[in-house]
Amino acid sequence: GRLQTACMVLLLSMMFADVADVDEVDDSDDEEDDEDDGTEVKDENGVLVLTDSNFDTFMEGKDTVLVEFYAPWCGHCKQFASEYEKIAQSLKENDPPIPVAKVDATKSSSLASRFEVSGYPTFKIMKKGEPVEYDGAKNEQAIVAQVKEVAQPDWKPPPEATLVLTKDNFDDVVNNADIILVEFYAPWCGHCKQLAPEYEKAAKDLSQRSPPIPLAKVDATQEKDIAIRFGVSGYPTLKIFRKGKAFDYNGPREKSGIVDYMSEQAGPPSKQVQMVKQVSELIKDGDDAVIVGVFSSEQDTTYDLYLEACHVLREDFKFLHTFSLDLAKLLKASPGQVVMVQPEKFRSKYEKASHTLTIKDSTEVSEVQDFFKKHILPLVGHRKQSNDAKRYTKRPLVVVYYGVDFGFDFRKATQFWRSKVLEVAKDFPEYTFAIADEEDYSDELKSLGLSDSGEEVNVGILGAGGKKFAMEPEELDSEVLREFIMAFKKGKLKPVIKSQPVPKNNKGPVKVVVGKTFDDIVMDTKKDVLIEFYAPWCGHCKKLDPDYTALGKKYKNEKNLVIAKMDATANDVPHDSYKTEGFPTIYFAPSNSKQSPIKFEGGDRTIEGFSKFLEQHATKLSQSKDEL
Repeated sequence: GRLQTACMVLLLSMMFADVADVDEVDDSDDEEDDEDDGTEVKDENGVLVLTDSNFDTFMEGKDTVLVEFYAPWCGHCKQFASEYEKIAQSLKENDPPIPVAKVDATKSSSLASRFEVSGYPTFKIMKKGEPVEYDGAKNEQAIVAQVKEVAQPDWKPPPEATLVLTKDNFDDVVNNADIILVEFYAPWCGHCKQLAPEYEKAAKDLSQRSPPIPLAKVDATQEKDIAIRFGVSGYPTLKIFRKGKAFDYNGPREKSGIVDYMSEQAGPPSKQVQMVKQVSELIKDGDDAVIVGVFSSEQDTTYDLYLEACHVLREDFKFLHTFSLDLAKLLKASPGQVVMVQPEKFRSKYEKASHTLTIKDSTEVSEVQDFFKKHILPLVGHRKQSNDAKRYTKRPLVVVYYGVDFGFDFRKATQFWRSKVLEVAKDFPEYTFAIADEEDYSDELKSLGLSDSGEEVNVGILGAGGKKFAMEPEELDSEVLREFIMAFKKGKLKPVIKSQPVPKNNKGPVKVVVGKTFDDIVMDTKKDVLIEFYAPWCGHCKKLDPDYTALGKKYKNEKNLVIAKMDATANDVPHDSYKTEGFPTIYFAPSNSKQSPIKFEGGDRTIEGFSKFLEQHATKLSQSKDEL
């Protein structure tokens, strides 16, 4: 309930923030406004009124001040007003008296953003000018007690529960932790600032767990070597480490989500099953290969080895284990063996229904992991949005699109087309084959140019480096599919590239790139290229435009440096290394390293910021810095 209220308040605050100045008319101050220079502090029933213009001068020399950030329309704030006046009275009687103030966050917006106020009311205890968070109960007794405690001369802020890691202690801490979550952040990054209070609260919570789960942070702008070592390219990046091994963190970004996710991660990576029914149902109706380790007991040394292998892959696979003889019988396995069984709907005469690996004391963890990866996919599986990123990242991937539905009524038709694909897939083990529902992948079909093919079944190949190939629409049978795969194998197919028309005149200071010209302009090994991917609707991109054009003019005489831009919503980027996750995304493609472009990070999107970035990375600049 409290979370919903806070969200509502935040939403309303965002809606009203811009209009608050217009809507809120406080008649009582009208006559005084003329002679007020903005620094005078008004007193309303013992509560001082602070604003953007008088806040800092008022705070000078004050030891402790309680401040409430409120919004005039906020119900909780109105209800709390009389209680807050009592708090002011109570703290006035303290020795020495402690000032109590309020800030209308809708009018004093620079204070609200400086103190990252995102809901109302928000209380901050200012101690010698520095804010101390108050997240206790919202009543007179609790607030007065906390303020008085902070006002004590010997009060020190409680140490952060989040550990701070640097090059001096990183390896030591991370290598010795069974599990630790590490945030790589940049001080200027807005998302990091948003995450910070949630992360600290989660750290506090998890530090009291038994055994505790530590949370740590690394300033990636200071500790560049550590950030590079773990491939950190954006902020915040969160990684889980187990005894020094890094894993991506794919959990939520708020306190309770972090706590739940990390508690689950700290548990065993495999779940115990005892009933035959549990496993037989998964085999009958499951969507993924069923993986079961069979062991004699928890003391079995092969059981420990199995768990270690599971840890690394726990995000991508569902692992089970059993000590039951009945289950061992069902799986035709004996203790110390791992069995992978394909669900019934994915079986075929061209492949084994199950695979077994015997774990010995000498077996390497990597062998067990390779076994999982090798047998997880059937010959022709079902690619869906939910398993795409985990199961179907390998290229080339042959996808057959139609109305895929394994429900009782449509299973027969679904399997009819799948069996035609199976006949071909068996002969091309080097490629991954999958069926996919045409509605689940309507955007992908569109990008292949197959949305309006008129055929019931369409085929595409997703190749390496982001290239896509479409089969000419015709009724599918095994021979038609085989011919298409053979043509691909022999390199006879042309990739499909979504592209705007090539501009007739492209002599401006910023070169316009489209899908068809990307390779000619951006991937030209004779030139360094700075490329901006933008979206026509993006406000940040529009704001950047004048500076980016000016940058193009500044370097127009540099024959081997191209300043370019591309509408990423209307054109394909035919290379995976130029990923765009938001707009604008800017990359520098050095002449000698086109497959490893350097992403422009940081907030300084000015001519100076870009020039500095270019001069740092350029391989072809002819003018010296002084001449530019």
